This record gives sequence, C-alpha cells and structure tokens, in this order.
Amino acid sequence: MSDPRNVAHAKKVKQEKAHHQAPGTGSDAKPRKQRKTEAAPKTPESEPVEASKVEQGPGEQEKSVAVLSKLKDMEFHSRANIEALAGLILTIEEELKQKEFSDAIGELYAAQDGFHAKIAALIESYEAKCESLKPAQ
Repeated sequence: MSDPRNVAHAKKVKQEKAHHQAPGTGSDAKPRKQRKTEAAPKTPESEPVEASKVEQGPGEQEKSVAVLSKLKDMEFHSRANIEALAGLILTIEEELKQKEFSDAIGELYAAQDGFHAKIAALIESYEAKCESLKPAQ
C-alpha cells in the first residue's frame, strides 16, 4: 500500500505541471504586467458600484469552500498535535522522570491549544461566510 503523503505529493506535482502547461503561461506568454496594461480600461459608467459589491466574482464560493477545507485540515492536525503533546508529557513525567522537560512541553501544549481554539472560532465564522455565498435557490 502506498503512503498517502506520496500520493498527495504526486497529485500536487501533477497539478503544478498542468498549471504551468496551461495556454498563455508558456515561454511565449506576455509578462503579467503587460497583460494587465493591455486589458481594456473600465469606465465608471460600465459597472455600477453597488452591483459590484453585492455580486460575487465567478468561483468565489468554490474558492471559499476550498479555503474552509484547508482550515478544517489544519484544525484536524492541530487536534492531533495536542493529543501527541499530551502523550509526550505523560511519557516524560511518569515513565522517564525527566521533569525538567515537562514545563517546555507544557508550554508547547498551551500554545497548540490556543491555536486550536482560535482556528476553531475562525472556522465557525468562515462557515457562515461560505453559507452566505451560496447562490439563492
């Protein structure tokens, strides 16, 4: 059975290669600044200000969901780190009797727990934002 990290890395490499091979990104492509300056200038009359604030760009909801997924993945790993640190504290204090290191690991545990609490709150508020971006049915 292959390691999931290797599979994920292979997928990422494949996506990056596909991205670099996309039309307009090769060696004959124009620099980013040049492409932007050649775009047709927009006039204030062509796009109402209020309408642009209300309407989301294409794919904004999909991108937001992708960000939410990454945040949830970080939260999952944070929880795993907390559990690992708790196990290490027990091992160092109870089995190895190396109390001089338990304070340092305790500080790491507290920092990781603080991060976990903050990312959980962020996920909750970002989920609400993603819900508000869903198209009306």
